[in-house]
Amino acid sequence: MKKIKSLFKLGGEISSTFSTIVGILGFCFLMIVWYAITTGTGWVRPQTIPSPESVVWSLFELFSKDHLMSNIAYSMGLNIGGYVKAIILAVPVGFLVALFPITRSMFSKYIDALRYVPLTGLIGVFIAWFGIQSGMKINFLAFGIVVYLLPIVVQRVYETEKIHLDTVFTLGANGWQRFTKVYWPSVISKLSSDIRVITAISWTYIIVAEMANNEGGVGAMIYTSAKQSRLDKIFAIILIIIIIGFLQDIVFKWLDKKFFKFKYV
Repeated sequence: MKKIKSLFKLGGEISSTFSTIVGILGFCFLMIVWYAITTGTGWVRPQTIPSPESVVWSLFELFSKDHLMSNIAYSMGLNIGGYVKAIILAVPVGFLVALFPITRSMFSKYIDALRYVPLTGLIGVFIAWFGIQSGMKINFLAFGIVVYLLPIVVQRVYETEKIHLDTVFTLGANGWQRFTKVYWPSVISKLSSDIRVITAISWTYIIVAEMANNEGGVGAMIYTSAKQSRLDKIFAIILIIIIIGFLQDIVFKWLDKKFFKFKYV
């Protein structure tokens, strides 16, 4: 009874085991509601929301006829390429802008403004610059991450504890030592969690990137299924993307614990 009461306590906490059980119950509840409103009740037409059975059967079709696994591999390759390129670009540029008064004054406001760029409207620009092959798609996805990641890198540099900087300065550290011993570990340890959240953005823009020449990928599959009015396939592919994102999250958290153990002490 105490455990049940703790679920409704403002700001309360429960054990991880109990949280898992409640999470499973939540999933079962959502499945029951989905089944109830799409099967036999007439509340929702199949043309609006497909039933759970039709989505499950469409998964078999996606695997057997639509080469789902190779399309997943293609999309993951694009996304990983986008992640890596975005991180390689955003981290050094963010440090460069945030650390020096001249670059901070010249560029920080414009970097903040990048977040308002309508990314889907830029696909034509990227096609003009890079063509319609995989390289363009990776660059487009990387840019989609950079516009959000770059301001966060700058902000994380600003958040570096002044007491740590003052301490190493008192000990006689030069500029490079302050960067390597204070700025870098402080920013990167926080940024690892930010990257885990922000890289999910590339899955949002995967359809826009892959529909350019429809070479494959789960985004292209959603686009093709939409043209065929196959809502069951669309729902199935979206569920697959969610599962991939969930597994990706687990990998990122594992890497975070591996490289930044002090955060979890």
